[in-house]
Amino acid sequence: MNERYKKRTEDDEYLWDRTGEPNPQILGLEHVLEQFRSTNLVPPAFPVTDTAPHRSSLWQAIASNVWTPRFAAATLTLTAITIAFVLASREPTSRDNKGWRIELAEAQADSSRDTGASREEAWLQIGEAFETNSASKASIAVADIGRLEVAPSTRLRLLESAGGRKRVALDRGTIQATIWAPPGEFVLDTPSAVAVDLGCMYALRVDETGSGLLRTTLGWVGFRRGDHESFIPAGAAVATYAEIGPGLPYFEDATNAFRSAVSQFDSAEEPSAQRAAAMQAILREARARDALTLWHLLTRVSESDRPIVYGRLTALVPPPPGVTREGIVHLNRAMLDSWWNALDLGDIGLWRRFEQSWTGPANHHQRPPK
Repeated sequence: MNERYKKRTEDDEYLWDRTGEPNPQILGLEHVLEQFRSTNLVPPAFPVTDTAPHRSSLWQAIASNVWTPRFAAATLTLTAITIAFVLASREPTSRDNKGWRIELAEAQADSSRDTGASREEAWLQIGEAFETNSASKASIAVADIGRLEVAPSTRLRLLESAGGRKRVALDRGTIQATIWAPPGEFVLDTPSAVAVDLGCMYALRVDETGSGLLRTTLGWVGFRRGDHESFIPAGAAVATYAEIGPGLPYFEDATNAFRSAVSQFDSAEEPSAQRAAAMQAILREARARDALTLWHLLTRVSESDRPIVYGRLTALVPPPPGVTREGIVHLNRAMLDSWWNALDLGDIGLWRRFEQSWTGPANHHQRPPK
């Protein structure tokens, strides 16, 4: 029997009746879906609905008020399952489970080495760099956990591809990442900060100076430089700067005045009148949804300004039990984490669980070779 067919048969046995050997990817999906398990044995009563055809769609749901963080998480999980099973039917993505397969598109991509591969396919091995020219694109299989869509004029390097850890450096250019691995398994270095995937889809652009912009489509991303942390949920973005790392994340549907104030705060010197004015504008323009930004603002202002930010954030999203003004002013981590979870944007426990495991010896503050 063909080995690939035999392996799929064993996986199918576990998937359908749990008699075969469990597949690590399926176990990971089960872990993600655990929070949605129903404990109610009584079948729900469904109202009578209109059977006339409607022109509704997923994107209409996204644009409406039903797009809640829990709905987003369920949609992400279903999307991940669909993508995973589609890709499972393809040929293996790696020759030795260490290199990543590159599918070239349009003009032949430039590379830092001669792969000896055809125009349609190349391989990226650990320690190697890959670069697209101004007229080419590429799609890279991230082992068996996701894909990277690589835009023209982009340079990246494969740093690590072991079991439970995939790490790549984006030196410059733009990538779109779609990852369905367990949180923390895929890590992306940039010249200014490190992005840790928490089960999501996101786009990341890095310019020639090392600064850039990260935008999350589904799930959320942890972005860190040293003790400087930013969390970017679906629908949000964050600028990152070569000298200071990630700025304040913000929802992209925020007012122009709010977004302008965030940009001014990020770029202003500390302390300065410009930074103080930007902080006041952020507080003044913030909606309840912008509590995302104000939560991050607590750790970016001086201790004397934190009571002001605390007061405004309290008015938008009351702190949960056990969170005190004094504790927040002194940046008590447990209290900050508890308040973050009250925003219902993702369980920060996922980040805390994996943040120590991915901080390896790679120094992402150093500029890569040209």
